[in-house]
Parts: sequence; C-alpha cells; structure tokens
Amino acid sequence: MKDDRNTAFGWILFSGIIALGASSLSSMYFKADDHELPEGAKPGFFIESEEEEGGADSGPSLATLLASGSASAGEGVFAKCTACHTIAQGGADGIGPNLYGVMGTGIGQHAAGFAYSSALSGHGGEWDFENMDAWLTSPRAFANGTKMSFAGLSNPEDRANVILYLLENGGGPPLPEPEPEDAGEEAGDEVDGAGEGPGAVEGADAGEAEAAGAMGADQPVPAANAAGEN
Repeated sequence: MKDDRNTAFGWILFSGIIALGASSLSSMYFKADDHELPEGAKPGFFIESEEEEGGADSGPSLATLLASGSASAGEGVFAKCTACHTIAQGGADGIGPNLYGVMGTGIGQHAAGFAYSSALSGHGGEWDFENMDAWLTSPRAFANGTKMSFAGLSNPEDRANVILYLLENGGGPPLPEPEPEDAGEEAGDEVDGAGEGPGAVEGADAGEAEAAGAMGADQPVPAANAAGEN
C-alpha cells in the first residue's frame, strides 16, 4: 500500500517537472519575455484618435457683440466687481482702483496714486476694447502676477456688456465697426437666374415686346399662295 502511494506521488512530481520544463521551453521559443517586436513586425490594435478639426466657431466678433450689447446688462454683471471697485466719478479707490473713465487710458496708470502691481503697471498699452476683453476673460492670463484675484468672465456677451457699461461711465474710444457680413453669397444669389425673367404663359396673349421678339426667331416661311388658300 505504501509502495503504491509512493509511486503515485512520484508520477505527480514527474508530471509537474515535465509541465514546468515544457512551459520554459515554449517561453524561450516564443520569446514571451521579450517585449521587443520581431524584425519587420508592426504593432496591431493601436486606436488612433481622430485629429481635431479646425477650431470651433468662435462666435460673433467683439465688435459685433459691442454693437448689439447693452450697458444696462453690463451694470448687472458689474455687480460682481463692486466688492473691489467703484465706478462713480470721483469715487474712492477700494481694493481695486476706481474705474470711472478707465476706457482708453494707459494700462496700470488710470488711477493716480493707486498701488498697481508691477505686472499691470509694466504691461504697457492702453485699455482698448481688445485689451479690456482679454483682461475680463482672465486677469491672470493677461497680466501674470496681478494682485486681482477675480477669475474672469467666460461669457463673451457678459464681457461686451461690461465694457459698454465702463464706456458709459466716463467715455472712451469710439466703438469698433462690426465686420460687414459676407455679401458674396447674397450677390451670387442675385446673379443666379438673373435675366431669365418669367417665361411665356401658355394660353396668354403675348405683349408687343414679346411678339416682336418672337418674330425675330426663325419662323416657317409661308407659301406664296397661302393667302389665296385661306
């Protein structure tokens, strides 16, 4: 009985050794541990992401938004700014400078005596419409290092309305002219079919002009004795 048990354990051990050896040999043969691709082989199953097409439509231009915007709507948006700024003429500076008449003035130079950050006072340029729009979008992106902690306004219409409100309080440069709409398509629509005019209506009497034109067309020549046959 003991011999049979030893024999069974021996066969099990022998089978395990055979299986281990076969696994080792197959691994060596198929290079399972080699992560390099064989020469000439190409990787498969790579999923290529679709290339981003041209940027999404950016929407109406700033000039268009300013032309259709509302200073009164901008006053409502500007309420977010009143914790730091005043806008009344002669108003005191707060955490931020008074903003009456800021449009068109030098960046970081509007409020005399206010301690602007060097990032803003050294920026250069003027508070024109483009710079003010960029500032309202993200103050930190416009002047890295500014003291202003406001995150910015992501809505282009809100920014345009605030600019109009600033312009209403102290004036500034004239509004930019909106870009004219593409008149090419409209002109093309007018050209298509031009000169065709309405065709002759079946059963209707032709006018004098149409009759004259019709006579100019090739007409069958009546026989010499046609009148006598009538």
